[in-house]
Amino acid sequence: MLQPGNEFRHIFSYTQEDVATYAKVSGDLNPLHIDPQAGKDSMFGRNIIHGFLGASVFTAIFGYLWNNDGHVVYMSQNIKWLKPMFIDTQYEGVVTVKEIFPEKHRILYECAVYNKETGEQTIAGEALLMNRKSYVWN
Repeated sequence: MLQPGNEFRHIFSYTQEDVATYAKVSGDLNPLHIDPQAGKDSMFGRNIIHGFLGASVFTAIFGYLWNNDGHVVYMSQNIKWLKPMFIDTQYEGVVTVKEIFPEKHRILYECAVYNKETGEQTIAGEALLMNRKSYVWN
């Protein structure tokens, strides 16, 4: 049974091919993500990945990596982008149980992404999920 403070960690990274695929699927063709010269000329000195691509680690964690039996429903997600994220860089997504609402079968999670090498936090937020089948407390 999940309790406040329980956490799950997942190490991940993205390639330029991942970014190109996300750009195509999302329609976000901002040169800052896909044009090497635009990235080089930017304040970051290189291309950055899409913010929502970086935050998509949470959907992977909740969707199939942690305590999922196919009945999880995403209710809400808020996100704050704190630092840019780059291709071929290891990051760690961390979700922590913040609050449990047993009467509604919901859990509020704190969500964070950290650069594995520097330890800097790149994303902060919260997610509310429902699972009527698994999140049942007596």
